[in-house]
Amino acid sequence: MLDEAHLGDIEGAFGRIPRERTEERPGPRTRLLTLLAIVGPGIIVMVGDNDAGGIATYSQAGQDYGYSLLWVLLLLIPVLIVNQEMVVRLGAVTGVGHARLINERFGRFWGWFSVGDLFVLNFLTLVTEFIGISLACSYLGASKYWVVPLSALLLIAMTAGGSFRRWERAMFALIAVSLLLIPLTLMSRPNWLHAAHSLVVPGIQGGISSDAVLLIIAIVGTTVAPWQLFFQQSNVIDKRITPRFIGYERADTVIGSFVVVIGAAALVLIADFAARGTPFAGHFTDAGGVAHALARHSRAMAVMFSIVLLDASIIGAAAVTLATSYAFGDVFNLRHSLHRGFGEAKQFYASYSLMVLAAAGIVLIPGAPLGVITEAVQALAGLLLPSASVFLLLLCNDPEVLGPWVNPRWLNVLAGVIVGVLLLSGILMTTTVFPSVDVRALTACLAVGLAAAALAGLLAVRLSRRRSGAAARPVARALSPSEKLAWRMPPLALLKPVEWSPGLRLAMLALRGYLVLGVVLLLVKAVRLGGG
Repeated sequence: MLDEAHLGDIEGAFGRIPRERTEERPGPRTRLLTLLAIVGPGIIVMVGDNDAGGIATYSQAGQDYGYSLLWVLLLLIPVLIVNQEMVVRLGAVTGVGHARLINERFGRFWGWFSVGDLFVLNFLTLVTEFIGISLACSYLGASKYWVVPLSALLLIAMTAGGSFRRWERAMFALIAVSLLLIPLTLMSRPNWLHAAHSLVVPGIQGGISSDAVLLIIAIVGTTVAPWQLFFQQSNVIDKRITPRFIGYERADTVIGSFVVVIGAAALVLIADFAARGTPFAGHFTDAGGVAHALARHSRAMAVMFSIVLLDASIIGAAAVTLATSYAFGDVFNLRHSLHRGFGEAKQFYASYSLMVLAAAGIVLIPGAPLGVITEAVQALAGLLLPSASVFLLLLCNDPEVLGPWVNPRWLNVLAGVIVGVLLLSGILMTTTVFPSVDVRALTACLAVGLAAAALAGLLAVRLSRRRSGAAARPVARALSPSEKLAWRMPPLALLKPVEWSPGLRLAMLALRGYLVLGVVLLLVKAVRLGGG
C-alpha cells in the first residue's frame, strides 16, 4: 500500500460500509444498500468517456450516417466490460495503481514508456475538454474568457476538498445533468423500429468507404480510452474496495457500460434529427455545429444540447485529470488519495491543479492550434490504446500479482480478440500522417496480420503463465471461496521477477518499435499542421 488513506471504511456517495464488517447479512435490502455504497468508479469512468470528444464522434456518426452505425455501439459493450473488469480485479486484489504495477513488474523503462505517453495524451485530452466548454459557451452566448476559468476553478474545488464522498457526490450531481439527454432524445422523435434494426443488423449508410471505416475506428477509440484503465483501478483502491466487494464493483462496471452506450446511441439519434433534411446532413463540423442544426428545429433543444456538452466536458476533464494525478502519485511514490486534504497531499493536488490551469490557459490563447490538438488526441489515443491493453492482459495473467484471481482461459481468448480489434485503431494514426492511404486495403491487410499476431500472442502469454505460475495454480485451486476473497497480493518487493518467453519478448520489442515510430510520425505531422 502506497498510502494508508486507502485503508478504512468504504465511503460512497450513497452509503457507507464499515471496515470491520466481516460478512454480509443475507437479504435483498442489505445487498441493495451495499451496491449503492459501492457504485461510483464504474459509472463515473464510463460516463466520463462520453466527454467532449465522445459527443463530437457520436454526433458525427448520426449527422453523416444516420442510424446505420448504431451496431458498433452494441459491440462495444462486451469490450468495455471485459477491459474494465480486469482493472477492477487488479485494484481490489493488489491495492496498487496501474502505473505502479507496470513500473514494478516490467521495469522502469516500460513504466515510463507507458506512463509518459499517458501524461501527454491525458493533457491533450484535457485541452479538448476545455475546447468543448468553449464551444458550448459560444452557442449559449457566454464568453469563454470567464466560463473556462470558472470551470477550471470548479474542477479544482470539487477535487481538493479532502473528502472522497464529497467528490463522488459532486460527480454524480454532474452525471444527473447529463440526464437531459432523455427529454432531448424524445423531442427528436426517433424512429424506434429503424433504430432497433440498425442496432442489431450491421450496415453503413452509403456503403463502405474510407471515411466510414475511420469513423468506426474513431468510435472504438473514443469509447475505449487508455485513461479509463488507470482511473478505475486507482479509484477502486481509493474507495477502499477489497475482493469481498468485487461482485458489486463488477455490477457497477456493467451498469456503467450500458449507461455510456445508451448515452452514445442517444447522441446519434439526436444528431441525425438535427441534420435530417438540412444542409448540415453529411457535413459534420464540430459539436457546436450540431447545436446550430438543432436550433433550426427548436431553440430549447439547442440550449439543452449545449448544456449537455458543457456538462460532459467538465465530467471528462475531472476524470481524465484525476487519472493522471493518480498515475503521478504511483510513479513518484507520493500520497495520492481523495481522502486527504490539500495540506496532506500537496504534490498530488498540485499536479491536478497545474494540469487543469495549463489546459484552460491554452484554450484561451488567441490563435492556439486547437484543431491540430483535437486531431492529435484522436490519433494518439488510437496509437496508445493497444499497448495499454497488452500490459493489462499481461498483468491479469501474472500469478504473482493476482494469484487465484488470474484470468480464466476463456477470458484470455476474448481479451486477445479485443486487443487485436483495438490494434486496428492504429489506422487512425496512419491516416492522420498519410491522408492518401487506402483505408479499406490497409484495414484488410492489418486484420489478416492481427489474426496471426493474436494467436501468437495468446500462445506466448500461455507459455509465460505456465512458467511463472506452475507452483501458484495448485494453491489457487485449493483455496475455498472465503479464502479466495481474503487473498491479497504480497508486497511488490517480495514478488518473483517476471520471466518473459522469447516469443513474448519479441512481441514486446515489436510493440515498442510500433509506438516509437507512431509517436515520431505523429510529431512530424503535428509540426507540419502547426506551420500551416
